[in-house]
Amino acid sequence: MHIEPGLVDGSKMLLSYATATAALGYTAKLAWDMLRHNGPSALLLRSAVAAALVFAFFEVFPHHPVGVSEVHLILGTTLLLIFGAAPAAIGLAAGLLVQSLFFAPQDLPQYGMNVTTLLVPLFATAALARRVIPADTAYVDLGYAQTFKLSVAYQGGIVLWVGFWAIYGQGAGAANLADIGRFGGAYMTVVLLEPLIDLGVLAIAKAWQRLQGSALVERRMYQAA
Repeated sequence: MHIEPGLVDGSKMLLSYATATAALGYTAKLAWDMLRHNGPSALLLRSAVAAALVFAFFEVFPHHPVGVSEVHLILGTTLLLIFGAAPAAIGLAAGLLVQSLFFAPQDLPQYGMNVTTLLVPLFATAALARRVIPADTAYVDLGYAQTFKLSVAYQGGIVLWVGFWAIYGQGAGAANLADIGRFGGAYMTVVLLEPLIDLGVLAIAKAWQRLQGSALVERRMYQAA
């Protein structure tokens, strides 16, 4: 997703700087926690791979402008399950920044809004995962219902944040609300597809046991908590 240029402007942009600072600050906290428990190699490796994947999601996967933003297949829950919260958050922030700097400079002023919209739902989804996934269940053994709940949380959070930025910047006029509705309706179709992709990736990981214990993937992929 990319907030359309001009949707929020002027002094209202200050809020996006504040929310982005908070989101990136929490990302730094997650990264520090992972460094203390896993060391730098796992964090750096997973973050780099996640960033490359995010860049591909934004630039290679189909994406279409709808209403107030663009519809992307971001696969945030996939990144979360494979790499963990800190690498997924770093990958989202870094992949978005690379795209904005070198391929879509018109999106750079909206970076604060975009990174907030990507990261805050990720943190909420990570918290939800701790509630809906039993402690004795490895991620490779998840079912559709569980991955669907995570996808609803992440994609729904993105829609809510985009709607917030649109109303914050342009008000609650009928035309703006209609554009938000069009975006939300188009984006929530991703909810149906993402859990299937998650299950497919997890099935591949389950069959490819050599990844167990690897620094490339989250330990919970193969082991219960």
